[in-house]
Amino acid sequence: MARTSLAHRSRNTFDKAACDFIEQHASKKTRRWHEQARLLGVKPGDRSLIPNGLALRWSKRPVVEIDSQDIHLIVDETRHSGAPGLPRRSKAPTEARARATYSVLSKMFSWLVQQRRAPQNPCIGVHRPDTPKARDRVLSDAEIGEFWKAADAEPTIFGVPLKLLLLTGCRLNEVAGMHLTELSADQSMWVIPGERTKNKRAHAVPLSRLAQGILRSALECRGPSVLVFSTTNNSPVSGWSKVKARLDTQMDIPHWRLHDLRRTVATGMAEIGIQPHIIEATLNHISGAKSGVAGVYNRALYTAEKKAALECWAQHVETITAAKIVAFKRERA
Repeated sequence: MARTSLAHRSRNTFDKAACDFIEQHASKKTRRWHEQARLLGVKPGDRSLIPNGLALRWSKRPVVEIDSQDIHLIVDETRHSGAPGLPRRSKAPTEARARATYSVLSKMFSWLVQQRRAPQNPCIGVHRPDTPKARDRVLSDAEIGEFWKAADAEPTIFGVPLKLLLLTGCRLNEVAGMHLTELSADQSMWVIPGERTKNKRAHAVPLSRLAQGILRSALECRGPSVLVFSTTNNSPVSGWSKVKARLDTQMDIPHWRLHDLRRTVATGMAEIGIQPHIIEATLNHISGAKSGVAGVYNRALYTAEKKAALECWAQHVETITAAKIVAFKRERA
């Protein structure tokens, strides 16, 4: 009996358990399993172990021996030094990364308990890092002008998606992963399939005249891939942290993120008089007027209203950016 127990412990080490969790559970249940795999120290592609990652560090440790003190220490290390084996996102303590590490470890051990591979979840009793405060950063009109000018300085493969973020209010992964098959023949409508949206609902985005013109410049120089924005022809364009760093050197805008553009679109639309339920439909939000029971019966797509709203917003952006360009030229004169 003791031999069987010892053999089971040797087969049930953290590295094997982490790979099994990703392969058998996370990759089938969550959209963000790639990030979960990396936090556990596993490469999403071939399931090999990340150098200096958590799975390699704990590769010989049976999961039954990992306790709450181990969990506390690794979460605290992630907070102050970054996740093991992964590049740091910030020199400051990162509460969000610490919370994500705690979360994936808790999910993994809960799954191991269900599979009878661990007697209990050692994350229970360990303080879950606090949820970060909701951001409310919205770019001012002047900052929108700075952003647009900085996007102009980027290569087309980055500059066009950046501008589309501001003109559509869509998420970065939605824009960066745009497929030719999602565009209508005249590029006036972009339909994002449910598997590419956060709420798993297909999202129709009427493209304004300004957005169509900007998109056309990218379509004219794209490669043979069905992906509109790609440097490899088989995966969406990436490297956005480097792009953001370049933008920051061009712009005098404090404490902003690319996702703030989405909030900027929503706020800006409200300020120019667009109704809240149309803004929600334009951003593919399921809340407010379309949440709960109301959402079951209110299936209106508001296509015409969304088209008018995005056209109105594009005109507002065009006015802002044109004014900024004129001011910039005067400064240079």
